[in-house]
Amino acid sequence: MTTFRHLSAALWCAFALLLAPLSVAAQQHAVSITDDTGRTVQLDAPARRIIALYGAFNETLAAMGLQDRLIARTNADHWPESIRSLPAIGTHMRPNLELVAGMAPDLVLQMSGRKEAGQAVDDLHALGIPVAEFHVADFEQLFSVIARLGVLTGEQGKAAALTAQLRNRLETVRAAVAGEHRPSVFFEVRYPNLLGAGTGSIVNDIIGRAGGANCLVSDKKLERPSEEELLRLDPEVYIVQHGPMNKTPVPPDARPHFRTLRAVRHARWLVVEEACYSRPGPRAVDAVEELARFLHPSRFTLQPPAAGQGEP
Repeated sequence: MTTFRHLSAALWCAFALLLAPLSVAAQQHAVSITDDTGRTVQLDAPARRIIALYGAFNETLAAMGLQDRLIARTNADHWPESIRSLPAIGTHMRPNLELVAGMAPDLVLQMSGRKEAGQAVDDLHALGIPVAEFHVADFEQLFSVIARLGVLTGEQGKAAALTAQLRNRLETVRAAVAGEHRPSVFFEVRYPNLLGAGTGSIVNDIIGRAGGANCLVSDKKLERPSEEELLRLDPEVYIVQHGPMNKTPVPPDARPHFRTLRAVRHARWLVVEEACYSRPGPRAVDAVEELARFLHPSRFTLQPPAAGQGEP
Protein backbone atom coordinates (compact mmCIF):
# COMPACT_ATOMS: atom_id res chain seq x y z
CA MET A 1 0.00 0.00 0.00
CA THR A 2 2.84 2.33 0.96
CA THR A 3 4.63 1.48 -2.27
CA PHE A 4 1.47 2.26 -4.29
CA ARG A 5 1.10 5.63 -2.54
CA HIS A 6 4.73 6.52 -3.24
CA LEU A 7 4.26 5.43 -6.85
CA SER A 8 1.10 7.56 -7.20
CA ALA A 9 2.85 10.58 -5.75
CA ALA A 10 5.76 10.07 -8.11
CA LEU A 11 3.41 9.80 -11.09
CA TRP A 12 1.58 12.97 -10.10
CA CYS A 13 4.89 14.83 -9.74
CA ALA A 14 5.98 13.65 -13.16
CA PHE A 15 2.61 14.67 -14.64
CA ALA A 16 2.89 18.11 -13.02
CA LEU A 17 6.37 18.54 -14.46
CA LEU A 18 5.02 17.71 -17.91
CA LEU A 19 2.22 20.27 -17.52
CA ALA A 20 4.50 23.03 -16.20
CA PRO A 21 5.94 24.03 -19.59
CA LEU A 22 2.40 24.15 -21.02
CA SER A 23 1.29 26.41 -18.18
CA VAL A 24 4.29 28.73 -18.66
CA ALA A 25 3.62 28.85 -22.41
CA ALA A 26 0.00 29.77 -21.78
CA GLN A 27 1.10 32.59 -19.48
CA GLN A 28 3.55 33.83 -22.09
CA HIS A 29 0.75 34.10 -24.65
CA ALA A 30 -1.34 36.40 -22.46
CA VAL A 31 -0.62 40.06 -23.22
CA SER A 32 -1.53 43.24 -21.39
CA ILE A 33 -1.05 47.01 -21.73
CA THR A 34 -2.43 50.18 -20.19
CA ASP A 35 -4.11 52.38 -22.79
CA ASP A 36 -4.25 56.17 -22.73
CA THR A 37 -7.46 56.25 -20.72
CA GLY A 38 -5.71 54.34 -17.92
CA ARG A 39 -7.64 51.16 -18.67
CA THR A 40 -5.86 47.80 -18.58
CA VAL A 41 -6.33 45.94 -21.85
CA GLN A 42 -5.63 42.24 -21.35
CA LEU A 43 -5.86 39.53 -24.00
CA ASP A 44 -5.54 35.80 -23.50
CA ALA A 45 -3.29 35.66 -26.56
CA PRO A 46 -1.77 38.17 -29.01
CA ALA A 47 -4.45 39.78 -31.18
CA ARG A 48 -4.93 38.25 -34.61
CA ARG A 49 -8.35 39.69 -35.57
CA ILE A 50 -8.18 43.47 -35.26
CA ILE A 51 -10.58 46.26 -36.21
CA ALA A 52 -9.20 49.80 -36.14
CA LEU A 53 -11.84 52.52 -35.84
CA TYR A 54 -9.23 55.17 -36.67
CA GLY A 55 -7.26 55.05 -39.90
CA ALA A 56 -3.84 55.80 -38.42
CA PHE A 57 -3.87 52.43 -36.65
CA ASN A 58 -4.42 50.62 -39.94
CA GLU A 59 -1.37 52.42 -41.32
CA THR A 60 0.70 51.64 -38.25
CA LEU A 61 -0.11 47.93 -38.26
CA ALA A 62 0.57 47.78 -42.01
CA ALA A 63 3.93 49.49 -41.49
CA MET A 64 4.70 46.75 -38.94
CA GLY A 65 3.86 44.12 -41.58
CA LEU A 66 0.67 43.09 -39.80
CA GLN A 67 -1.97 44.16 -42.31
CA ASP A 68 -3.16 40.55 -42.55
CA ARG A 69 -4.54 40.85 -39.00
CA LEU A 70 -6.96 43.61 -39.98
CA ILE A 71 -10.43 42.17 -40.63
CA ALA A 72 -12.52 45.30 -41.31
CA ARG A 73 -12.30 49.06 -41.87
CA THR A 74 -14.48 52.13 -41.43
CA ASN A 75 -16.37 53.64 -44.37
CA ALA A 76 -13.79 56.43 -44.78
CA ASP A 77 -10.62 54.34 -44.61
CA HIS A 78 -8.97 53.29 -47.86
CA TRP A 79 -5.29 53.37 -46.96
CA PRO A 80 -3.15 51.35 -47.16
CA GLU A 81 -4.48 49.78 -50.35
CA SER A 82 -4.42 46.34 -48.75
CA ILE A 83 -7.48 47.23 -46.62
CA ARG A 84 -9.72 48.42 -49.45
CA SER A 85 -11.22 44.98 -49.97
CA LEU A 86 -12.11 44.60 -46.29
CA PRO A 87 -15.76 44.95 -45.21
CA ALA A 88 -16.79 48.37 -43.87
CA ILE A 89 -18.38 48.50 -40.41
CA GLY A 90 -19.64 52.10 -40.23
CA THR A 91 -17.94 55.32 -39.25
CA HIS A 92 -15.07 56.18 -36.94
CA MET A 93 -17.37 57.52 -34.22
CA ARG A 94 -20.50 55.45 -34.93
CA PRO A 95 -19.50 51.92 -35.91
CA ASN A 96 -22.25 49.38 -36.51
CA LEU A 97 -21.96 47.37 -33.30
CA GLU A 98 -23.76 44.33 -34.72
CA LEU A 99 -21.37 44.17 -37.66
CA VAL A 100 -18.36 44.57 -35.38
CA ALA A 101 -19.55 41.87 -32.98
CA GLY A 102 -20.42 39.56 -35.87
CA MET A 103 -16.83 39.67 -37.11
CA ALA A 104 -15.59 38.42 -33.72
CA PRO A 105 -12.55 40.68 -33.32
CA ASP A 106 -10.18 39.93 -30.48
CA LEU A 107 -9.16 43.62 -30.35
CA VAL A 108 -10.66 46.96 -31.43
CA LEU A 109 -8.55 50.13 -31.60
CA GLN A 110 -9.91 53.64 -31.17
CA MET A 111 -8.52 57.18 -30.92
CA SER A 112 -9.68 58.86 -27.74
CA GLY A 113 -10.86 62.40 -27.28
CA ARG A 114 -14.37 62.68 -28.74
CA LYS A 115 -17.53 61.98 -26.75
CA GLU A 116 -19.29 60.18 -29.61
CA ALA A 117 -16.37 57.80 -30.05
CA GLY A 118 -16.32 57.17 -26.31
CA GLN A 119 -19.92 56.00 -26.34
CA ALA A 120 -19.12 53.40 -29.00
CA VAL A 121 -16.20 52.19 -26.88
CA ASP A 122 -18.47 51.77 -23.86
CA ASP A 123 -20.93 49.79 -25.98
CA LEU A 124 -18.17 47.52 -27.28
CA HIS A 125 -16.96 46.87 -23.75
CA ALA A 126 -20.52 45.95 -22.80
CA LEU A 127 -20.43 43.34 -25.57
CA GLY A 128 -17.25 41.88 -24.09
CA ILE A 129 -15.00 43.08 -26.93
CA PRO A 130 -11.55 44.33 -25.81
CA VAL A 131 -10.89 47.94 -26.87
CA ALA A 132 -7.66 49.92 -26.59
CA GLU A 133 -7.93 53.72 -26.77
CA PHE A 134 -4.94 55.89 -27.59
CA HIS A 135 -4.21 59.61 -27.71
CA VAL A 136 -1.54 60.83 -30.14
CA ALA A 137 -0.58 64.50 -30.37
CA ASP A 138 3.15 64.17 -31.04
CA PHE A 139 5.75 61.68 -32.22
CA GLU A 140 6.74 60.43 -28.78
CA GLN A 141 3.13 59.48 -28.15
CA LEU A 142 3.04 57.79 -31.56
CA PHE A 143 6.11 55.74 -30.66
CA SER A 144 4.46 54.75 -27.38
CA VAL A 145 1.40 53.52 -29.28
CA ILE A 146 3.58 51.53 -31.68
CA ALA A 147 5.31 49.86 -28.73
CA ARG A 148 2.00 48.93 -27.11
CA LEU A 149 0.61 47.61 -30.40
CA GLY A 150 3.73 45.46 -30.51
CA VAL A 151 2.79 44.00 -27.12
CA LEU A 152 -0.86 43.45 -28.03
CA THR A 153 0.10 41.64 -31.25
CA GLY A 154 3.05 39.76 -29.78
CA GLU A 155 5.33 41.52 -32.26
CA GLN A 156 7.53 43.71 -30.08
CA GLY A 157 10.45 43.22 -32.44
CA LYS A 158 8.55 44.58 -35.42
CA ALA A 159 7.31 47.52 -33.34
CA ALA A 160 10.85 48.34 -32.23
CA ALA A 161 12.16 48.09 -35.80
CA LEU A 162 9.49 50.47 -37.10
CA THR A 163 10.14 52.99 -34.34
CA ALA A 164 13.90 52.86 -34.96
CA GLN A 165 13.38 53.47 -38.68
CA LEU A 166 11.07 56.44 -38.07
CA ARG A 167 13.39 57.92 -35.43
CA ASN A 168 16.35 57.66 -37.79
CA ARG A 169 14.50 59.57 -40.50
CA LEU A 170 13.48 62.28 -38.03
CA GLU A 171 17.07 62.55 -36.82
CA THR A 172 18.27 63.04 -40.40
CA VAL A 173 15.87 65.98 -40.78
CA ARG A 174 16.83 67.41 -37.38
CA ALA A 175 20.50 67.40 -38.28
CA ALA A 176 19.78 68.99 -41.67
CA VAL A 177 17.81 71.95 -40.31
CA ALA A 178 19.79 72.52 -37.11
CA GLY A 179 20.80 76.14 -36.67
CA GLU A 180 18.52 77.42 -39.43
CA HIS A 181 16.01 80.24 -38.98
CA ARG A 182 12.66 78.78 -37.97
CA PRO A 183 9.99 80.53 -40.05
CA SER A 184 6.54 81.08 -38.58
CA VAL A 185 3.96 78.71 -40.08
CA PHE A 186 0.16 78.72 -40.19
CA PHE A 187 -1.48 75.37 -40.94
CA GLU A 188 -4.96 75.67 -42.43
CA VAL A 189 -7.24 72.80 -41.47
CA ARG A 190 -10.35 74.25 -43.10
CA TYR A 191 -11.42 77.21 -45.22
CA PRO A 192 -13.72 79.14 -45.28
CA ASN A 193 -14.80 79.27 -41.63
CA LEU A 194 -11.08 79.33 -40.96
CA LEU A 195 -9.74 76.57 -38.74
CA GLY A 196 -6.06 76.19 -37.89
CA ALA A 197 -3.88 73.60 -36.14
CA GLY A 198 -2.93 74.52 -32.58
CA THR A 199 -0.11 73.21 -30.45
CA GLY A 200 -2.23 70.30 -29.22
CA SER A 201 -2.06 68.46 -32.56
CA ILE A 202 0.62 66.35 -34.20
CA VAL A 203 0.79 69.05 -36.89
CA ASN A 204 2.55 71.22 -34.31
CA ASP A 205 5.25 68.58 -33.85
CA ILE A 206 5.54 68.12 -37.62
CA ILE A 207 6.14 71.86 -38.05
CA GLY A 208 8.68 71.95 -35.24
CA ARG A 209 10.65 68.94 -36.42
CA ALA A 210 10.66 70.30 -39.97
CA GLY A 211 12.40 73.44 -38.74
CA GLY A 212 9.45 75.81 -38.43
CA ALA A 213 7.44 77.41 -35.63
CA ASN A 214 3.67 77.17 -35.35
CA CYS A 215 2.39 80.75 -35.19
CA LEU A 216 -0.97 79.66 -33.73
CA VAL A 217 -0.05 79.39 -30.07
CA SER A 218 -2.95 77.49 -28.53
CA ASP A 219 -2.94 74.34 -26.44
CA LYS A 220 -5.97 73.15 -28.39
CA LYS A 221 -5.77 70.71 -31.25
CA LEU A 222 -7.82 73.06 -33.44
CA GLU A 223 -8.32 76.82 -33.16
CA ARG A 224 -10.67 79.24 -34.93
CA PRO A 225 -8.75 82.45 -35.44
CA SER A 226 -10.47 85.39 -37.08
CA GLU A 227 -9.04 86.60 -40.36
CA GLU A 228 -8.01 89.77 -38.51
CA GLU A 229 -5.98 87.61 -36.12
CA LEU A 230 -4.39 85.78 -39.04
CA LEU A 231 -3.38 89.10 -40.61
CA ARG A 232 -1.88 90.14 -37.28
CA LEU A 233 0.08 86.88 -37.03
CA ASP A 234 1.28 87.40 -40.63
CA PRO A 235 2.98 83.97 -40.99
CA GLU A 236 6.06 83.57 -43.15
CA VAL A 237 4.71 80.25 -44.48
CA TYR A 238 1.10 79.19 -45.09
CA ILE A 239 0.20 75.49 -45.35
CA VAL A 240 -3.17 74.37 -46.74
CA GLN A 241 -4.30 70.82 -46.14
CA HIS A 242 -6.42 69.13 -48.81
CA GLY A 243 -8.73 66.28 -47.83
CA PRO A 244 -12.09 65.49 -46.24
CA MET A 245 -11.94 68.48 -43.87
CA ASN A 246 -10.84 70.89 -46.62
CA LYS A 247 -12.20 69.42 -49.83
CA THR A 248 -11.86 72.32 -52.27
CA PRO A 249 -9.55 74.93 -50.74
CA VAL A 250 -9.16 78.18 -52.63
CA PRO A 251 -5.44 78.88 -53.25
CA PRO A 252 -4.25 81.55 -50.80
CA ASP A 253 -3.10 83.84 -53.59
CA ALA A 254 -6.65 83.77 -55.01
CA ARG A 255 -8.12 85.14 -51.77
CA PRO A 256 -8.12 88.95 -52.05
CA HIS A 257 -7.97 89.51 -48.28
CA PHE A 258 -4.94 87.15 -47.97
CA ARG A 259 -2.73 88.96 -50.47
CA THR A 260 -1.09 91.12 -47.84
CA LEU A 261 0.23 88.08 -45.94
CA ARG A 262 3.99 87.65 -46.16
CA ALA A 263 3.52 83.99 -47.09
CA VAL A 264 1.36 84.95 -50.07
CA ARG A 265 3.46 87.92 -51.18
CA HIS A 266 6.58 85.76 -51.26
CA ALA A 267 4.85 82.62 -52.66
CA ARG A 268 5.66 80.69 -49.50
CA TRP A 269 2.52 78.57 -49.40
CA LEU A 270 1.98 74.88 -49.98
CA VAL A 271 -0.94 72.47 -50.41
CA VAL A 272 -0.43 69.17 -48.59
CA GLU A 273 -2.28 65.89 -48.08
CA GLU A 274 -4.51 65.90 -45.01
CA ALA A 275 -3.97 62.21 -44.24
CA CYS A 276 -0.19 62.68 -43.97
CA TYR A 277 -0.28 65.75 -41.75
CA SER A 278 -3.41 65.50 -39.61
CA ARG A 279 -3.48 61.73 -39.12
CA PRO A 280 -0.91 60.68 -36.49
CA GLY A 281 0.60 57.61 -38.12
CA PRO A 282 3.89 56.63 -39.79
CA ARG A 283 3.22 58.89 -42.78
CA ALA A 284 3.57 61.89 -40.46
CA VAL A 285 7.32 61.38 -40.92
CA ASP A 286 6.79 61.80 -44.68
CA ALA A 287 5.13 65.11 -43.78
CA VAL A 288 8.16 66.23 -41.75
CA GLU A 289 10.47 65.44 -44.66
CA GLU A 290 8.26 67.21 -47.20
CA LEU A 291 7.79 70.32 -45.07
CA ALA A 292 11.49 70.50 -44.15
CA ARG A 293 12.42 70.54 -47.86
CA PHE A 294 9.94 73.37 -48.42
CA LEU A 295 11.07 75.43 -45.42
CA HIS A 296 14.81 74.85 -45.89
CA PRO A 297 15.45 73.91 -49.53
CA SER A 298 19.16 74.69 -49.38
CA ARG A 299 19.69 71.95 -46.76
CA PHE A 300 18.40 69.14 -48.96
CA THR A 301 19.58 67.68 -52.25
CA LEU A 302 16.04 66.85 -53.40
CA GLN A 303 14.10 69.68 -55.03
CA PRO A 304 11.53 71.22 -52.66
CA PRO A 305 7.86 71.16 -53.65
CA ALA A 306 6.76 74.30 -55.47
CA ALA A 307 4.20 76.65 -53.96
CA GLY A 308 0.72 75.21 -54.22
CA GLN A 309 1.93 71.71 -54.97
CA GLY A 310 1.27 68.67 -52.86
CA GLU A 311 -0.58 65.39 -52.93
CA PRO A 312 -4.35 65.96 -52.89
